[in-house]
Amino acid sequence: MKKWLKLMMLVLLPALFLTACNDDDEDTDTMAKARVMVVHASPNAPAVDILVDNVKVNSSGLAFPNNSGYLDVMAGQRNVKVNAAGSATSVIDANLDLVAGQNYSVFAINNLANIEPLVLPDNLATPASGKAHVRFIHLSPDAPAVDIAVKDGPVLFSNRSFKSATDFTPVDATSYNLEVRLAGTNTVVLDLPGVALQNGKIYTVFARGYAAPPTGNTNTIGAQVIVNN
Repeated sequence: MKKWLKLMMLVLLPALFLTACNDDDEDTDTMAKARVMVVHASPNAPAVDILVDNVKVNSSGLAFPNNSGYLDVMAGQRNVKVNAAGSATSVIDANLDLVAGQNYSVFAINNLANIEPLVLPDNLATPASGKAHVRFIHLSPDAPAVDIAVKDGPVLFSNRSFKSATDFTPVDATSYNLEVRLAGTNTVVLDLPGVALQNGKIYTVFARGYAAPPTGNTNTIGAQVIVNN
């Protein structure tokens, strides 16, 4: 019996060791990566391709105002290019320092002639029970500073100018009728009725498009909602 037990241990120990090593490898692999979402927020730019270290990571052109969803990317110094779809012409060429285990959003913003990246860290900590987290980003290139308020209620985010972003802010999980107002006034420039913020979810709301679109452009000012988790 003792001899049999010894033989079984000799057989099982290498298997257990390999399993532990594989688990460690999986943990190391997960922790060595960051997650990056690319958002097309340039209202007169064409659809784009996304390249990480010169490798295309999207299957089809990303059009305004859509996003890539989170992409797993190796942490460290990474080069991210945004190219006109199907071409080698880069409209954005940015070097990012990505921390393992962290989440980021890269917004392609402004007019095509002045297109640039806006890189934001995404804090995806789980909201408290009964709460959602929401942030607002002003990405309408020709719109003035604005306030974001609950209709007939409080101002949630005040005096947000182009390119500015709030932190993720906890709010009660419910449906809101929101208003975008000229900063410091009650003048409503955009109604956002029925914005449903669910328990435990995390959202980015960004102003997109033009207050006064140039000739031939139909991307009028509006709001886009991203669910971050």
